Amino acid sequence: MTIQERRFRRFSDSFKIQKVQEIERGVTRVADICKEYEVTTANIYRWISKFGSMKNKPERIIVEPQSDTKKILELKRKVAELEQIIGQKQILLEFKDKMIEIAEETYKVDIKKKFTGKPSDTSGSSEKDIPSV
Repeated sequence: MTIQERRFRRFSDSFKIQKVQEIERGVTRVADICKEYEVTTANIYRWISKFGSMKNKPERIIVEPQSDTKKILELKRKVAELEQIIGQKQILLEFKDKMIEIAEETYKVDIKKKFTGKPSDTSGSSEKDIPSV
């Protein structure tokens, strides 16, 4: 069918109602009607909104107890609180490091144990490590 022929084609209201009822009952799909009668999906959905069984029913408004906006604000508040806690913990760590550094300088003791080699003999050596006499 040419575009010119499709432009001047008119479907009766009874035909549209019949096709909408078929869609609502699940007998056919919108894509099937589009393909069979060479009609755009926009036209089919216009028929559904005009002749469908839901056209006369009032809209239902669903009110959720907590909206997405409230959830987002609560999550932002929680993130800010956690960032504050992390900042406080970081200050405590830096304070402890400084105190250890001062104690090492004052008492001339290596408080931070730096292990660079193999562990000492008292670290649970096995029989292989014991030299034979």
